[in-house]
Amino acid sequence: MQKKTIKTPRQNSGQVKAQIRPCSDRVLVRPFTEDEIKGSKGNHYGIIIPDTVSKEKSAQGKVLAVGEGKWVDGKLVPIRIKVGDVVIFSKYGYDEVEQDDEELYLLKEDNILAVIK
Repeated sequence: MQKKTIKTPRQNSGQVKAQIRPCSDRVLVRPFTEDEIKGSKGNHYGIIIPDTVSKEKSAQGKVLAVGEGKWVDGKLVPIRIKVGDVVIFSKYGYDEVEQDDEELYLLKEDNILAVIK
């Protein structure tokens, strides 16, 4: 996967923080760090994570922004995922983007496997 970098634009009054706003049925997720997931072999949501998985990139994260939805048969179907949701997503179904030196993932709603409540 190719990492995309979002550059912060400058204006006369100083720096303005660029915001990533997902389009269509895409969701912006901040992946959890290994420490956030692993904890003591489980995460703070009670999901047990095997040691072999903890060495891979995270497939869990917090939703930061969502798109407006997708058009189906001429009607806009809104995204069911909400900002603030904690989600489990496909390990290979996202694009990496970087904002303010933080790695974020941009993925389609269909690549979200579950919402952790």
